[in-house]
Amino acid sequence: MKPTLLVCFPHAGAGPSFFAHWSHLAAPGLDVAPVGLPGREKRFAEPPLEYVSDAVEDALPQIRAQAGGYHGVCLFGHSLGAVLAYETACRLSGDADVPVVGLVVSGSAGPAHRHDLGATGLPDDAFLDTVERATGYRHEAFDEPELRDLLLPALRADIAMHERYRSSGTTVLDVPVTAVRGAEDHLIDAEMLAQWREVTTAGFHTRSLPGGHMYLADAPEPLLGLVGDGLEHGLPSDSPHE
Repeated sequence: MKPTLLVCFPHAGAGPSFFAHWSHLAAPGLDVAPVGLPGREKRFAEPPLEYVSDAVEDALPQIRAQAGGYHGVCLFGHSLGAVLAYETACRLSGDADVPVVGLVVSGSAGPAHRHDLGATGLPDDAFLDTVERATGYRHEAFDEPELRDLLLPALRADIAMHERYRSSGTTVLDVPVTAVRGAEDHLIDAEMLAQWREVTTAGFHTRSLPGGHMYLADAPEPLLGLVGDGLEHGLPSDSPHE
């Protein structure tokens, strides 16, 4: 059987390197393909995007360029990345050239939820403190003044993108959806995670894994095992596993 392409959208402020070691951890038959958006890493010189629709438009040609020869693509995203993965799945719905075989959303309420941290427009220190309080996570690079100045524009743009996002709610997917959260995540609770049930007519389940909102930064192996098992065996219909 042909392998599956796992297309990965990172959380706010992050880039493709967040997934750099996932290729070595993923199950056989699962190839990891991070999406690289403007304003970070190899595309640092490009201005960061501020609207979900623009980010999806940017990601689509990247995905299409890599999807040939695969059984299909599974879209994964964490936090803001979950919204990007979902909207990309909507855009690819019915595309025979890039069949979507699964959607895995992590650390995010459903798309109809207002994702407002109240961070946009705050001074730098207050902005970073607000994001840290909400997510329980702060990358050490933001404590280095020179690195902070380099990384803040992308993080600010991503947070603004997430806060202004409004789902059209017009597309219901027919692909299995798995929604995942850290068991100690105080930002996204089980009820918020279950909102993703509304986006698909196919199989849906939720899972909690050890850790907080950024559980996958410390231990991505359980998540990748979950994704691999789900694609290999198919997702059970309407089976919550909180």
